Amino acid sequence: MSTRWLGAFALMLSMVMLSGNKSTAADARQPNILFIFTDDLACQAISAYGEKRHLLSTPNLDRLARDGARFDRCLVTNSICGPSRATILTGKYSHRNGFYNNTNSRFDGTQQTFPKLMQAAGYSTAMIGKWHLISDPTGFDHWHILPGQGLYYNPPMIRNGEKVKHEGYATDIITDLSIDWLKNRDSSKPFVLMSQHKAPHREWAPALRDLGWDHDRQYPEPETLFDDFAGRSKAVSDHDMGIATTFTDLDVKLTPTSNMTAEQLKVWNAYYEPRNEAYRKANLSGKDLVRWRYNRYMHDYLACVKAVDENVGRLLAFLDQEGLAENTLVVFSSDQGFYLGEHGWFDKRWIFEESLRTPLLMRWPAVIKPGSTSNQIVSLVDFAETFLDMAGRPIPADMQGHSLLPLMKGETPADWRKSLYYHYYEYPTPHHVRPHYGVVTDRFKLVHYYKPDVDDWELLDREKDPLEVKNFYNDPAYAQTVKELHAELNRLRSEVQETGDPPRAAHGDRPFDTKG
Repeated sequence: MSTRWLGAFALMLSMVMLSGNKSTAADARQPNILFIFTDDLACQAISAYGEKRHLLSTPNLDRLARDGARFDRCLVTNSICGPSRATILTGKYSHRNGFYNNTNSRFDGTQQTFPKLMQAAGYSTAMIGKWHLISDPTGFDHWHILPGQGLYYNPPMIRNGEKVKHEGYATDIITDLSIDWLKNRDSSKPFVLMSQHKAPHREWAPALRDLGWDHDRQYPEPETLFDDFAGRSKAVSDHDMGIATTFTDLDVKLTPTSNMTAEQLKVWNAYYEPRNEAYRKANLSGKDLVRWRYNRYMHDYLACVKAVDENVGRLLAFLDQEGLAENTLVVFSSDQGFYLGEHGWFDKRWIFEESLRTPLLMRWPAVIKPGSTSNQIVSLVDFAETFLDMAGRPIPADMQGHSLLPLMKGETPADWRKSLYYHYYEYPTPHHVRPHYGVVTDRFKLVHYYKPDVDDWELLDREKDPLEVKNFYNDPAYAQTVKELHAELNRLRSEVQETGDPPRAAHGDRPFDTKG
């Protein structure tokens, strides 16, 4: 072959390598992504967030914050499990990706998702752990998921369509499977691994090794544990998610968690039964009963978080051992926040701070300055765009978030968002929380609770009322603020293309008809 033809062939080959979608030697510099996700994790339970109620020490999560960045205002667009997961995959709000709630939504796996785009760009992709989107995962080279909510003990799982069963504790198993996949992946490609835990979802079943971990500690109570909702909308007071009213025997471990072996159950009963017997003899009522339930809840919930923290440490250690840490973005987050007794509640759903705000820790030594913090409003709707941007891939025009890469570099774009749109749809079951939507800024929240039996507005002022127990909507001193926030809410609804008639709230109906 002539030199001229050799040169032409080399040029053609280099162009194919640069323009193609498959992994090349040049692409080896693309960062890996380890996405560690939890279910129902409150910022209050992570010591890196420095909450004044010090509930738990989380050394491995604190390490992520110390070595990377902590985002203090990561907000969700719909505070419930499945919709948040769909938003992360698509970079779109619920009304655009079609997954509104956990009762009658099913994820359309044929639509565009960031794993599909990363896969096409030459990444190895895997989804391990809690999926919770009804349909099978798509866009992954490998998936190994919990069906539905999953079980804490000896969980059945589905591996690439095949039903399998594992023995042990779900948080440990998900980490084991994640490490196994990392060991056996195609190391010539960058990877995206979504390692997603059931914990600390209800019914908060601890690992057997962590029973008794807190030595029967009496936990500091939130200031609003006995909130009476005075002066608030019926939508706020008429709910079914209170520690005083809604806890079951399974929640407080008067009944053992399911699916344990006889040996596991023996260890479980050895811890809980003496304490349960003391509870029965005490015959508690009123506030004393609420306090007992709150402390049992904290023991169990925080033990689940403790196991998550330990397993995050295992994954970080693996990255270190394999020399992967420097070029791997580690993201730790949750589908939303959670109530740890605030307002007398557990669960999530509300636009209020404890459920609206979710943890976000990121470490990428090549880019993120250690010990960084950000107070900018960011959201789960930004994750897909961020992953594509950092991999050097184009961000589709129909995605609705923004890449966090500038913030990760310590730069805040001049046009970064100052507000966020929120919309919760699921009603009436399981917790009787009225549908509501609103606008969130750094200080205010304007909220509309709508049908079937309420049509109320509230204005929350986090500066004057950080506990969010007052409604300032009809206060004349806030008239201009209300006017401005109504205008901003309308602007955001148009921007995110939720522009149809007012949302319908009838159970089983499509929650919102869009014209956009």
